[in-house]
Amino acid sequence: MVADLNAAFLPTSCPLLVVKVGSSLLVQPDGNVRRQWLETLVADISARHKAGQRIVIVTSGAIALGARRLGFEKGGRSSLADAQAAASVGQIVLSGIWADLLGAQSLAAAQMLVTLDDLEDRRRYLNIAATLDRLLGAGAVPVINENDSVATEEIRFGDNDRLAARVAQAAGASGVILLSDVDGLFDRAPHLPGAMLLPTIAKIDGHVRIMVAEGSSSGMGSGGMASKLDAADIATRAGIGLVIASGLRDHPLAALEAGGPSTFFSPRDGGSARKSWLGGRLTVKGRIRVDAGAIKALSSGSSLLPAGALSVEGEFKRGDVIDISDDDGIAVARGLSEYDAVDAARICGHRSSELADILGTVPRSVLVHRDQLVLL
Repeated sequence: MVADLNAAFLPTSCPLLVVKVGSSLLVQPDGNVRRQWLETLVADISARHKAGQRIVIVTSGAIALGARRLGFEKGGRSSLADAQAAASVGQIVLSGIWADLLGAQSLAAAQMLVTLDDLEDRRRYLNIAATLDRLLGAGAVPVINENDSVATEEIRFGDNDRLAARVAQAAGASGVILLSDVDGLFDRAPHLPGAMLLPTIAKIDGHVRIMVAEGSSSGMGSGGMASKLDAADIATRAGIGLVIASGLRDHPLAALEAGGPSTFFSPRDGGSARKSWLGGRLTVKGRIRVDAGAIKALSSGSSLLPAGALSVEGEFKRGDVIDISDDDGIAVARGLSEYDAVDAARICGHRSSELADILGTVPRSVLVHRDQLVLL
C-alpha cells in the first residue's frame, strides 16, 4: 500500500512535479559543485520531460558557492550581509551550472528568483503562477531560488523546503520531492539505535512534530527536518503529495521510482486555490483570539462573528491576513479580516445588532467571512 501511495506522486505519473535540491547535495564541504551527481539528476529530469511530465526545480546552493569564491567563513552565513553578498556571486554560478546541464539535454533553463513577499502578496503570487504556466507550456524547466541577495530577515523563507511547497501551490503541481541528505522522517534521531524510517505520514499532528530532529548532517544548508515538516504541511493542505528522499545516490529520481527509501506525506482533500494560498502563508498581520463557541462554529463552516471574539492583537487593515486562535494563542484558522485592527477591537464580544451604534456606520456583519477563511 505504501508503494501505491508513493507511486501516485513520482515523476512517471505526476503531471507536474517540483523537485527541490538541498545545498548539501549540490555543494561539497570544500565548496566545489557535485557536478557528476548533478548530471545524473538532470538525466533523470530529461527522461521524465521526454515522457511528458513537467518539472520545476527549486535549488539551493547560491550562498555556499558564493562564500567559497569570496573566501567567507561559515559558508557565508555568519551575518545577513555576508549571506546577501555570497548569494549575489553564487547565484550567477548556480544558474550557469543548471543552464549548462539542462542545455546538454536540450532543455531550456528559466531562472526565477523570488522572496517571501512575492508569494505572500496575492497579486504577485498570481503573477508568478502565470509566468510558471507560460514557461512550462513552452517546454522550459524553471529553476527557482530565494533571492537571498535582497531578502532581509523579515522577508526571507530562510530555507528552500517551504519555498518548494509554495512554488508547488503557485505552479499547480500535484507532487513535491525534497531531495536531501536523509532518507526521510525517522521515529527518532536517525543516528540513535533502533531508529525506523516512517514510509507514510497520513496526518501531521503533534506526535509527528515531536519526532522531528532539528538540523542537517552537513551543516551547510539552512533547513532541517523541521523545515521539511513545515513544507509538507503547506503542500498537503493544498492537496499536494510530498516526498522526502535521499539525494546521496546517483540518479535519485530513478532510484525513488524503483522503490528507494523515502517518507511520503499524504495530501489532504484540496480546497479552493485561494484557501490553499491562505493556509500556506508564512506571515500574518495580526490575530483575533476567540472563545470555544466561536471555534465550534468555525469548525462547522461558519464565519467569525464579533460576538465570539475575545481580543485583537497586531496592526492590520481590512483585507490583511490574520490568524484566529483560541484563548491560549493556538491558531485554529486563518483568513482575511473584514475590519482593521482598531475597529475589530471595538466590536469584540458584541452582537451584530450593536455594531452600528458602536461604529457609527453601517457595519459588516462578520469579522472574517467563511469564504475568506481556512481552518488550520
